[in-house]
Amino acid sequence: MSDLTPQSETPTPTTDKITQAARETIYLCNFRVSVDGEWLCLRELNDISLTPDPEPAHEDPKDPIAIERLNLMNMAKLSIKGLIESALNLGRTLDSDYAPLQQFFVVMEHCLKHGLKTKKTFLGQNKSFWGALELVEKLTPEAGEITASVKDLPGLRTPLGRGRAWLRLALMQKKLSDYMKTIINRKDLLSEFYEANALMMEEEGAVIAGLLVGLNVIDANLCMKGEDLDSQVGVIDFSMYLKDGGHSSKSAEGDGQITAILDQKNYVEELNRHLSASVNNLQAKVDALEKSNTKLTEELAVANNRIITLQEDVERVKEESSYQLESRKASRSDSAPDGQALGETRKQLKEETLLRLDVEKELEVQIGMKQEMELSMKMLEKDVCEKQDALVELRQQLEDLRVINQQLSHKSQSADAGSKQKSEAITRLEEKINQMSGTVKQMETSEKHVVKQARNLNSAAGKLLQLQQ
Repeated sequence: MSDLTPQSETPTPTTDKITQAARETIYLCNFRVSVDGEWLCLRELNDISLTPDPEPAHEDPKDPIAIERLNLMNMAKLSIKGLIESALNLGRTLDSDYAPLQQFFVVMEHCLKHGLKTKKTFLGQNKSFWGALELVEKLTPEAGEITASVKDLPGLRTPLGRGRAWLRLALMQKKLSDYMKTIINRKDLLSEFYEANALMMEEEGAVIAGLLVGLNVIDANLCMKGEDLDSQVGVIDFSMYLKDGGHSSKSAEGDGQITAILDQKNYVEELNRHLSASVNNLQAKVDALEKSNTKLTEELAVANNRIITLQEDVERVKEESSYQLESRKASRSDSAPDGQALGETRKQLKEETLLRLDVEKELEVQIGMKQEMELSMKMLEKDVCEKQDALVELRQQLEDLRVINQQLSHKSQSADAGSKQKSEAITRLEEKINQMSGTVKQMETSEKHVVKQARNLNSAAGKLLQLQQ
């Protein structure tokens, strides 16, 4: 979008500026803004002619709903394009206070509100796009995390506030375009919430969903805990899309350098905070792993003791079984078998055999548990080593960032000192100019006085010559 300031030195009327602004701004072309209830309505502008031809154009009247859809689509194009360009020029993560990002959410809110059906409840009439956004969870299971996060946010009391929070979370996940395409493709479900001629039900909605793909190059970090999303007023600021070319190039260049240095400093500080938080989280994980490692070591020692005890029990049972078999053989050879004693012996033998089998099974289970514990111990040790290496790298990065932060601080201080010196030099030059102006005025006064004296001398000389003649 080019500058609106005229290049010629002659003054341009106000109507010429309005005409040029209307030509170069797609959203304002042939329209004026008015408010109709809750809907921001754009109607045809008939009081400004954008063409040099004075004859009016004879066209059929257009559908006002179609004009609204077209205007919103064009406004979405401008908003998305401006947001991407400004974010790439800024070169850092966007936050909630970034003006182009706020205007983008306002435009998206108006797009989602267009053509909403009014639902009557016992509290009155309800008109919100939150119900349409909840469809995404049913169509795309991975969107359930966003919906659950929105419902868990404290302070959100209205469906409008939840819808605004959902848009911000989807943008941070870089899934806003995918989710919008998902619900736009299911017009049979959207018909429950929107009229047939709404933007989400027509081709303009698909165009806007395609434009949202470009926002995947933007990184945003939006904090919504302290933000009042229920009572915000969504007003589109058209002044952001008009440019003024009357600024001085030198001052803009100097301000741009200082702004770039400050932005780099803020980015480094933000990255420093993120790395510090990551280091703290990793340190907490390492501590938890060390505690679990100690606990598993104790459990492994208990299991080893249990295995040793079970092995001793197995050996004892084997010895008792062998002793009973030998005693039975000796009793058979020495005396006649007694039926009752033989039955008791067999019964006791079966019990001992079952006990031995149980002990062997428990021994196998304990051995398996021991092997699993040893494997988990090795994995935990490997994980702890990796976490420690990551901690060392993060600490090194943290030190590097601190050095960079100090360098940027020195640069910003030197830039401030240079600007102060320049301002002092300008002040001194202005004082010298004032002094020189006073001197010039004095010289002019003295020159006039000298000229007057010369004239008087000339007249006196003429009189003397006349007297001599």
